[in-house]
Amino acid sequence: MNADHLRALQAPLKQRYRETPQDALTPARAEARLDPDGISCVVPSWRGETVAGLHPATGGTGELACSADMLLQAVVACAGVTLRAVSTAMGITIRHGRVVAEGTWDARGTLGIDRQAPIGLTDITVRFELDADADPAKLARLIETTERYCVILQTLRNPPRITIARPGDEGA
Repeated sequence: MNADHLRALQAPLKQRYRETPQDALTPARAEARLDPDGISCVVPSWRGETVAGLHPATGGTGELACSADMLLQAVVACAGVTLRAVSTAMGITIRHGRVVAEGTWDARGTLGIDRQAPIGLTDITVRFELDADADPAKLARLIETTERYCVILQTLRNPPRITIARPGDEGA
């Protein structure tokens, strides 16, 4: 795909969203089915099912998916797709590239060992490894623009309001 083709695909969408902003509000949804016998759940996706379970640091075997890894996978997927769209729009040819996300979490927090230990990923590094036909300044602009428009990166940087609906709550 080239920049002209991408612009042609996106032009009618951009015009529609300018004229009717509420049409741009795009729902996202995920669910997990709880395993009645094990400490795991099944997460359906467009490509199949993923079984998530305890990380070895909390008593798991390492055979099931880790939700922290799944979060980082969402980061690299979104950043990778966004980078490809931005590089296409900017006319930058990427011969080879990878987006790598790494994070750290403290098992003491989630195991309830230390109430002062944080729960959740506390440090995430996203690294772009690119072999491209652009000078360093243009690559810097590419990455800055990718950061700006990546939905998952921006969600993590500007956390949304989260509401927990409990059994018995209206709509739960």
